Amino acid sequence: MQAEDVELEQFRRGVNCAALLEGWSPSWRLDRRESTRRALKYRREEGEVLIVNHDGRGWWDPQSTAKGDIFDLVQYLDPNLNFGQVRRELRRFVGVVPTFPPAPSSRTKNHPSAPIAARWMARPRLRRRSAVWAYLAGTRKLPSRVLETADEEDILREGPYGSAWFAHRGDANAVTHVEIRGPGFKGSLRGGTKTLFRLSGAGPRCSRLVITEAPIDTLSVAAIEGIRADTLYAATGGGMGPGTVQAIERLLGQMAQCPDALLAGATDANHAGERYAARHAELAAAAGIAFERLAPPLGNDWNDVLVQRRPR
Repeated sequence: MQAEDVELEQFRRGVNCAALLEGWSPSWRLDRRESTRRALKYRREEGEVLIVNHDGRGWWDPQSTAKGDIFDLVQYLDPNLNFGQVRRELRRFVGVVPTFPPAPSSRTKNHPSAPIAARWMARPRLRRRSAVWAYLAGTRKLPSRVLETADEEDILREGPYGSAWFAHRGDANAVTHVEIRGPGFKGSLRGGTKTLFRLSGAGPRCSRLVITEAPIDTLSVAAIEGIRADTLYAATGGGMGPGTVQAIERLLGQMAQCPDALLAGATDANHAGERYAARHAELAAAAGIAFERLAPPLGNDWNDVLVQRRPR
């Protein structure tokens, strides 16, 4: 047997999935009340659960189809690692015995009274093969490039129970509000102040602003257009409060220096959407910027268009 094969077999026999979860950063902890001898339930942040089975040799995610052996577990925890890097990670866990640290009964930083920005930072970044990725890429048909860009700009994180969290950020780039969308949930965190959910193009300046109602529609328009370099894609979260109007006015004031500046109202194709678009047109006129109504040609909103265009 070659030396490489010997080491791989050593990993399979000598690395316990529970010990790896406990030693990973941030670490996972055992939910003793909901575990059995054959199925150890590990938790990290709120809603993050992994089950260790087969006496520590296997694992599975009850909120997605992800499962496998110790090699699969490392790549699940960090999809950016190649197999050589996975092997280096596993070397430090050979022979390590799990200690089964108990999961705390509450998470202060995710308590409803905690600041919005603190609750945002407590959520994990977007991961391939997670329940949130499956919802956004599968059900909502958002392409990988758009999801990866949203992750790079840190405007999208994973919430509990397969929900996606979308951040509104102010001019200082601080998270001021969080919208939540999932397979069976639509809402937002309490205590925030709506400004704008923003996805930037790659260009040095933005001369075009596209405004939708919901973040998923913002990402859908960006996907359909291929994330234009001259465009800032934004969502208001439905109705526009003072913080949102002020954010739009500041952006339009910056764009007014561009001779080809344009505001596109990409709201839903219904009565409310037309009312929002009319308000966008008023703001554009006040700033001396051209306006365009960018109505969804199919369905009610831009995600409907994307879903119908992309193969299932």
